[in-house]
Amino acid sequence: MTTWLPADFIAPARLDLPTGHHLRPIRADDLDLDYPAVMGSQQRLWRLFGPVWEWPPIDMTREQDHEDLVRHADEMTRNESFNFALFDAQETALLGCVYLDPPEVDGTDAEISWWVVDEQVGTDLEAAMRPAIEAWLDEVWPFTRPRIVGRDVSWEDWHAEEA
Repeated sequence: MTTWLPADFIAPARLDLPTGHHLRPIRADDLDLDYPAVMGSQQRLWRLFGPVWEWPPIDMTREQDHEDLVRHADEMTRNESFNFALFDAQETALLGCVYLDPPEVDGTDAEISWWVVDEQVGTDLEAAMRPAIEAWLDEVWPFTRPRIVGRDVSWEDWHAEEA
């Protein structure tokens, strides 16, 4: 397998947002917060990610979600892809996720996407994510041509490419 990151790259452990929220790598033990966040926003998330990842299915079980979290954590240990969960300051609520994945098209070196729970759509938190993530990509990650879904490629075009 060809690596998409330098061999000595160490992923960041956290990104603090100006809203008081933060991102950190998702873990298997986040299940009790992740499952209600995902399933509470399942219909909208399916419209975003379902055509590409077939996720999250309407009948996803806690066990299936746990398997996903274990897989994400494992992928991060190998620098294969990254899933950062969005939390409130005390980590009492998981409010979304950010995905950093290897490129799917020529001319890019990473595919970036994210979501927030339905209750956070259109809020200051959602608005703060884009500039914070873009600065984080520029300052911390070794990408020179990341492609952000929803900015550099529309969700519809991304779905068509990945299908």
